[in-house]
Amino acid sequence: MSRPRIVIVGAGFAGYRTARTLSRLTRHQADITVLNPTDYFLYLPLLPQVAAGILEPRRVSVSLSGTLPHVRLVLGEADGIDLDGRTVHYTGPEGEEGTLPYDRLVLAAGSVNKLLPVPGVAEHAHGFRGLPEALYLRDHVTRQVELAAATDDRAECAARCTFVVVGAGYTGTEVAAHGAMYTDAQVRRHPMRTGMRPRWMLLDVAPRVMPEMDERLSRTAERVLRQRGVDVRMGTSVKEATHDGVVLTDGTTVGTRTLVWCVGVRPDPLVESLGLPMERGRLLVDPHLQVPGRPELFACGDVAAVPDLDRPGQYTPMTAQHAWRHGKVCAHNVVASLGRGKRRAYRHRDLGFVVDLGGAKAAADPLGLPMSGVAAGAVTRGYHLAAMPGNRVRVAADWLLDAVLPRQAVQLGLVRSWSVPLESSSPEVARVPGRPGRPGTDAGRAGEPAKAPPAGEAAEKRPGGEPAEGRPGGEPAEGRPGGEPAKNQPGGQPAKSQQAGESAKNQSAGEPAKNQPGGESAKNQPGGEPAKNQPGGEPAKNQPRGGDAKKGPSGSPRASGRPRRAVEAAGPRPARGGSAKPGKASRGTGAGAAGKRPTASPGPTRSAGPPTEPGPEPPAHQPPPGPDIAPGPVRRTDGRAEEGES
Repeated sequence: MSRPRIVIVGAGFAGYRTARTLSRLTRHQADITVLNPTDYFLYLPLLPQVAAGILEPRRVSVSLSGTLPHVRLVLGEADGIDLDGRTVHYTGPEGEEGTLPYDRLVLAAGSVNKLLPVPGVAEHAHGFRGLPEALYLRDHVTRQVELAAATDDRAECAARCTFVVVGAGYTGTEVAAHGAMYTDAQVRRHPMRTGMRPRWMLLDVAPRVMPEMDERLSRTAERVLRQRGVDVRMGTSVKEATHDGVVLTDGTTVGTRTLVWCVGVRPDPLVESLGLPMERGRLLVDPHLQVPGRPELFACGDVAAVPDLDRPGQYTPMTAQHAWRHGKVCAHNVVASLGRGKRRAYRHRDLGFVVDLGGAKAAADPLGLPMSGVAAGAVTRGYHLAAMPGNRVRVAADWLLDAVLPRQAVQLGLVRSWSVPLESSSPEVARVPGRPGRPGTDAGRAGEPAKAPPAGEAAEKRPGGEPAEGRPGGEPAEGRPGGEPAKNQPGGQPAKSQQAGESAKNQSAGEPAKNQPGGESAKNQPGGEPAKNQPGGEPAKNQPRGGDAKKGPSGSPRASGRPRRAVEAAGPRPARGGSAKPGKASRGTGAGAAGKRPTASPGPTRSAGPPTEPGPEPPAHQPPPGPDIAPGPVRRTDGRAEEGES
């Protein structure tokens, strides 16, 4: 008899606990596969400490392959499930597709940011559900404080050092508490010229902070926030968000460049495509976490509506504590469905909650005993160390170093604003140009390109107030979190009726204009077509990196406009002196060849296309390529562009 195949979709609290328990219970008698977009389990409760610079990102990221023995890890996102055929279709991180057959399927896909119909929020706000969002917030807050400290304009300084957090639940309260400590530490070392200080605001329509907790703990958390200068406004939310600030429901206008959306979460939209009974976006299951009528299908965590046996007619809330315990019960019931052991019904016993407010302050009620102050801080950190499935020593070491050393307030610049849109079906993965998305979601739909920032467009009215000039990697279009796909960009739509060798207008793989930086003239360039009298009859204008064609000193068209930068979303560029075929990068003297800079040699080059005749010498007025000219990106085999800037 063949070994049963168990597939687990998602490796959050529920999926990770299910896989770990199954690995122990099956005793190598089953093939266990985990499908997840990342190779780590993220310990979400400590994510605010990553944004505040207390913990390094890898401290809260527990390796799946290192902590799940005898479990196969498949990187990818599930984008379709065939219940009758018992297969899961997925898309890998580099666009490859595959299917996973199963005998038992556990859905633990987790949740994504919850959106509300508030104008401007999707364009100007960022969530806090994944590691990329925490890294972006850390860089963004650091940058705003530095820019505010450098300006003499009081209005600009006030807007840049005002940070608005919407949602006073666990996440929003911790983000505001840790953020206030982080920015105060920055200002103490580098005071602002205007004499102002950072201002944090915490908004919620609820009557009190953390309404799901005991009222005494709620008062403790609010008192700590107000002592740190946080402007706590209950019964108030955002009515409209713009580039310059937000309009509150009470009519107040607040100038800000930072809007953190911590309103709540909603189940992953994957389960909606199954056509099974739902309860507010969650898949209905029985107390054994099994889908009625589908004995091979189980669900747990945030995507499952699990009946609360202690409160008939209600379902367990979407919390990490419930998801972690769902996973253990689900694993036992999966093994029982294979003929080993007995099924268990999920029954929750509340052990209390803990909220880390930064420093030695916390609010906790272990076993129903309300605590605050230093004692609550010790209990909170002890609980997190005990609950983490790995990295305990490293986390404790970071806490110790943070207590004796100042925090490092630096911008890493690893995650850009458009990489972490609020409307994302995968907040745990930063968006990259040309990355395939899940059908039916924001990241990509059937027959549509993946959204990516257009090459070189100005990022006016950026959410978060980031300047458009000088930003590596480019920025998306105005007011759009992900930008629109550029024409002829990898992953975008090709130009209509455009053939090989046609007009170079808006063509990402077109020929450079004459006297364009790169050392070769447009006319009779090796491997290229002359700009004049091209098939198609269009002049070489509006080319990427070139701008509009203008008259140079000799009367010939020259390239002008925006600076030529390596834009990660701009797609492949033609190799200087090489072939202009899309997807074919020249070797040797081509763009990005082994880190070497191109030269202006008139000799023939080795390219992906057929050999061509050498072109003429460049004119005397054309400057040779200097040290500031870097090769363009090389077309990767996985469909994404690499940056070629030096």
